[in-house]
Amino acid sequence: MHLESAILFEQEVEYIAERSAHGFKSSVLDTTFQAKEDDGSSLKAAVEALCQAAEAAVEDGVEILILSDRKVDADHAPIPSLMATGAVHHHLTKTGKRMRASLVVETGEARDTHQLACLFGYGATAVCPYLGYATVRSVLKNEKLRSKHKFDEDLTPEIAMQNYRKALEKGLLKIMSKMGISVLNSYQGAQCFEALGVGQEVVDLCFTGTTTRIGGVSFAEISDETLTRHGTAFQKDADEPLILGDPGYNRYRKAGEAHALTTDVISNLHTFVKTGKEEDYEGYVKAALNDNPITIKDLLVFKDEDAKAISIDEVEPASEIVKRFTTAAMSLGALSPEAHETLAIAMNRLGGKSDSGEGGEDPRRFEPYPNGDFARSAIKQVASGRFGVSTNYLVNCAEIEIKMAQGAKPGEGGQLPGHKVNGLIARLRNTQPGVQLISPPPHHDIYSIEDLAQLIFDLKEVNPAARVTVKLVAEAGVGTIAAGVAKAGADNILISGHDGGTAASPLSSTKHCGLPWELGVAEAQQTLVMNNLRDRVVLRTDGGLRNGRDVLIAAMLGAEEFNFGTIAMIAMGCVYVRKCHLNNCPVGVATTSPKWRAKFKGNPEMVVNFMMGVAEEMRRHMASLGIRELNEIIGHTHLLAQREVPNHAKAATVDLSKLLKEALPQEGSSRHRTHERNTGCHKTPLDIQILADLAAHTNVKEGENPASQLMDSAPFKATYPVINTDRNLGTRLSGRIAEVHGNHGLPDGSVEITCTGSAGQSFGTFLCSGVNLTLIGEGNDYTGKGMCGGSIIVRPSEEMAETFEPSENSIIGNTVLYGATGGELYANGRAGERFSVRNSGATAVCEGVGDHGCEYMTNGLIAILGLTGQNFGAGMSGGVAYILDIDGKFQSRLNPEMVVALPVARDADILEIKTLVEKHLAKTGSALAKELLADWEGTLHKMLRVIPKDRHTLELEEAKHEHALQGMA
Repeated sequence: MHLESAILFEQEVEYIAERSAHGFKSSVLDTTFQAKEDDGSSLKAAVEALCQAAEAAVEDGVEILILSDRKVDADHAPIPSLMATGAVHHHLTKTGKRMRASLVVETGEARDTHQLACLFGYGATAVCPYLGYATVRSVLKNEKLRSKHKFDEDLTPEIAMQNYRKALEKGLLKIMSKMGISVLNSYQGAQCFEALGVGQEVVDLCFTGTTTRIGGVSFAEISDETLTRHGTAFQKDADEPLILGDPGYNRYRKAGEAHALTTDVISNLHTFVKTGKEEDYEGYVKAALNDNPITIKDLLVFKDEDAKAISIDEVEPASEIVKRFTTAAMSLGALSPEAHETLAIAMNRLGGKSDSGEGGEDPRRFEPYPNGDFARSAIKQVASGRFGVSTNYLVNCAEIEIKMAQGAKPGEGGQLPGHKVNGLIARLRNTQPGVQLISPPPHHDIYSIEDLAQLIFDLKEVNPAARVTVKLVAEAGVGTIAAGVAKAGADNILISGHDGGTAASPLSSTKHCGLPWELGVAEAQQTLVMNNLRDRVVLRTDGGLRNGRDVLIAAMLGAEEFNFGTIAMIAMGCVYVRKCHLNNCPVGVATTSPKWRAKFKGNPEMVVNFMMGVAEEMRRHMASLGIRELNEIIGHTHLLAQREVPNHAKAATVDLSKLLKEALPQEGSSRHRTHERNTGCHKTPLDIQILADLAAHTNVKEGENPASQLMDSAPFKATYPVINTDRNLGTRLSGRIAEVHGNHGLPDGSVEITCTGSAGQSFGTFLCSGVNLTLIGEGNDYTGKGMCGGSIIVRPSEEMAETFEPSENSIIGNTVLYGATGGELYANGRAGERFSVRNSGATAVCEGVGDHGCEYMTNGLIAILGLTGQNFGAGMSGGVAYILDIDGKFQSRLNPEMVVALPVARDADILEIKTLVEKHLAKTGSALAKELLADWEGTLHKMLRVIPKDRHTLELEEAKHEHALQGMA
C-alpha cells in the first residue's frame, strides 16, 4: 500500500483499519493501561502484554498493526507512545516477525517534529498525530486566535491540517538530512538517538541497544508522571475547564519548569558587572545556585572532607586563570558590531581570547585603536569555507577554529535571516544584502579524518604561528573522534555542549539536539588519556558555564580552557528576551539594525568584571580545597562526588559513576597539555625553500618577513619540480605576504612561480593577490581552495597533450576553489566533484566538472566548457556560471530549486563569456578554446547562463523598465 505521506490523517487510519477497503489484514492494538496507583509494575506489564498481543496478531496473519491510544478515558491512561512503539518493534525483531507487519502509531502524544522522529526512529512505519489535528481545528474555530494571527479567510480546516502535516514533513526531512539519511525507510528503526536520564531497565525493554550513560528513570517514575498528568486531565470534581497554561519549555515562566537563567540571575549579574563588587558577585552566584538540579553539574559536589585549606594568597592569580577563558563563536551578524567588538576588546585586555564566529571580521579591527584597545578576535573560525575566510583573515589571529559541528544544534550549520544581512554583513561575507545565509553542516572539503588532517595542515601553513582548534559536539563516541582529531594534528579540541545558540536556531533544534558538555568532556578526557594523546592537545569546553564552580567541575572532568557564550552576552547587557532572530534586540546586542544598535550600552569593563569575578570565585574554592594551580586538578575526578538530592525522585535514579571514572596517564604522559605544538607528521620542505629563495631575492635581514620588501624589488620568478607529496604550494608564501600587504596589497605579477610535475593536495590554497602559480602537469584535490587573489594556471605539458585529449581528461581533483573569495583559475582539462562549491568571488574556466558543481556559490564567475555532473547549482544564491551544453542534456543535471539556465543572448553576457574563453586560450593554450572561438556562433547556441532565480527576476524587471523608457523616447 503506497502512502502519500508517512504522517497520516485520521481518515487515512480509518481506511487502513478497514480490510475490505484494500485487502490487507489489520488489527488495532490498545496502548492504554489501568489508571490506578502503580509502582511501575502495571505499566511494565501493560507494555509486555502489548508485545505479546502484537506477536500473536502477526502469527494470525495480521499485516498492519495499529498501535492506538484512542481509548484513553477516566479509567485508562496511555502507555507513552514511544515506549509502546519501541517495545513492539524490538519484540517482533527478536522473534523474527518484524518484517511481516507494518507498525502504524495513532497517538495524541506526538505533536512536533522531534516526537515524530523518535517514533519513526524506533520502528513506526506511519504515524497519525490526531491530537495535533484536533488542535489545528480548534484554533481555526477560535475567532480571537483567527483575528490575532490574521488567518486568511479562505483557510479551511482541511487546508490548515495539510499545512500542519507539511510542516511536520519538512521538519522530519531536516532531521533526517542531519544524519545523512535520504529516505524515510532508512530512518525507520535506525535509532539515531542517545537516551539521557532513562534507566537501563526501560531501555532494555523499549529501546534495545540505545546508549544510556547515566541511567535514569525507571517504569515507576514514568508511570507516576503519566498518571499524574492523566489525573489532572480527568479531575472528577472540577467544574471549570482545564487550564493548560504555559509550561515554560521554550521561555522562562515563573509557573513553568525551572530554568538556569531566571530574571533574578540576570538582574544580579547586571548589577555585579556594573559595580565589580564581590558582594554583588556573591548575590549573582546565590541566585544561580540550583537546589533542584537542572543540569548534570548540579548533581556534582567537591570532595572536601580530606582537603587541607590554604591561604588564597598561595593560589594562582586571577590574571593567569582568565587567560584560559574564551568567548564562544558568535558571528558578526548574529551579534551587532558593537557587541562583537566589546567581547574582543575585553578578552584582549584580559589575555584571553574571543572567537570571531563564522561571519568574517572587518580588517580595520586588525590594528590597535587609537586608545590602545585591540578589537581583533584572537580566534578566527573557519566554518563552511566561506563567509569572510581569506588569507588576511587567517593570519590575523592566534588561533584558528574549525567548526566541525555546532553545539546548540549539531548537524546543522549557522543560520542568519535575510533581514539581518545588511551592507556591512554582505561585504564581509562576500554575499548579497537581504539574502538568508545558511552554512550547511558538511564541510565539502572534509569527508574523512584524512580530509580534516589536510585542512588542519592548510591552516598551519597559512599561519604557522596559530594554534588550530577543532570544534566537536558532546555525543556518544566523541572520545574516539577526539582521538582521531589529535592524531590529525589539532592543537586544541573544543567539546561543545547543547546549551546556547544565537541568530536563528529553530526551537526543535535547540531543544532536542546535542548533549551536556559534562558527558562529552569526560569521555574525551578518558579516551585521550588512555590513548596517550592528552598531553598533545588542549581540551576546551562550553555549553552553559556560568560561574567559578562550573569551571572547576569542568576542569576536574578534564577541561583546561573554558568558553563562555550566552552568559558573556548577558554580562555586556543582554536581557535574554529571545529575539535574536527578529533583529530587534531591545538592548542592541543581537541586531544589525541601526535603530536597535543605538541602544547598546555595554562596554568591555562589564565583560572584564564578569571574567575576573569567575576567576576570583575559582580561587576561593581552590584555596578551600588546598589547590594552588589549576593544572593540579585537571582530570582529577576523584575530587568530585555525586550529590544526593532529597525528595527528588528523578535525581535519585541518575548514576554518574561512568562520568567520574578517573583515567590515569601512562608514565611520561599527562592529564593536560604539556606539548607546545601538536606537529603531527606534516612536512613542507618545498614551501620553506620558496620562502628562502624569496628572502635571498629581496635581501631581507634574517628573521624578517621575506615578503616585506617585495614592493621595492623586481618580480620574483622561479621554477620548481614538484611531486604529489608537495602540498600547499603557495600557501605559506601567501600567508607571509598577507601579513604585510593584506589580501590585495601586492601588485599583480610580483611573484611568478612555475611548477612542473604532479602537485600535491591544496595547490594554491589561500593564494593572495600578486602571486601567479603555473602548474605544468596536474593538480590534486583542493586546488585554489580559499584563494582570495592571484591566479592559478594548470595545463598539461606539450608532451602530455600529444598523448591524450586534455578536455576529456581530469587535470585537477575534487573540491577545487572551495570557499574562494577572489582570484582566477584556468584549467586545460576537467575538474572533479564539488567544483567551485561555496565560491564567493573567484573567476574560473575549466573544461568539464563532476557532480555538485557551483553548490552554495554566492558570488564569482565560472565557465565550464564541457560536461557537468549531477546536482549542478544546488543552493547557489549568487554569481554566474556559463555552461557549454555539448550534449543538450544539461537541464537534467541542473538542480532547479534556486537557479535557472538561460540562453546567452544579451550583448553584455556574450562579451563576458567570449572574454573568458579568450583568456583561457591565452593562459593555457587550450585546443578546445581555440576550436570554440573559431565557430563562435555555433558555440553560443550551445552556451547556457546559470544564475539565481532572484537575479533573473531582477534582470527581467530592469529589462521591462528599459523597454518602457525606450518606448517613451
